[in-house]
Amino acid sequence: MMHQMRFPAPTVRPAEAGDAAAIAGIYGPYVRETAISFETEPPTAATMAQRIARTLETHPWLVADCGGETIGYAYAGKYRERAAYRWSVEVAVYVSAARRRSGVGRALYLPLLEVLRRQGFRSAFAEIVLPNPGSVRLHRAAGFKPIGIYDEIGFKLGRWHDIGFWRLGLADATAPPGEPVPFAAFRETAAFAAALRSAHDRSDTASLPR
Repeated sequence: MMHQMRFPAPTVRPAEAGDAAAIAGIYGPYVRETAISFETEPPTAATMAQRIARTLETHPWLVADCGGETIGYAYAGKYRERAAYRWSVEVAVYVSAARRRSGVGRALYLPLLEVLRRQGFRSAFAEIVLPNPGSVRLHRAAGFKPIGIYDEIGFKLGRWHDIGFWRLGLADATAPPGEPVPFAAFRETAAFAAALRSAHDRSDTASLPR
């Protein structure tokens, strides 16, 4: 009988410019070897640093750090550009090959979603290139609900791929809603630290595989 290897729990914190090379290293194999990402050229560390800096102005980008090694990351971003979409976000999580299915995805997603709730966002959407049973399990366990499939929407690695769309309600509807707090300001508040603590406490009993 095979036993899953146990690793120390990672520390989850906001990404920094110095994480860009490690993040690019985690993401590169997803681009080169899989259809999980529809990018076809892995971004450089410099490009990734620009993406991180741009994201952190408004939305969270978190990394999982274990003994000084970045082993995964998760982030949110605008769902669409037009103003009426600004209470909705798109989320994604990536884990290094050596640490998949060891709880890193769970350790990242719980605080990411809690931070988004406390920032004042209404809905989180995720896109899953199918088939991807591990990602489906993670999102389903996190409370996401499937809302539809786009058939044959992308061509990569010699074949057409479908995308499943998933939604998680982050807050009850309000009319009118308050403006979401930009992450650059939110991370300086006590609410940010509280969000990380709350997510860490729940991660001890949550069952989110990834």
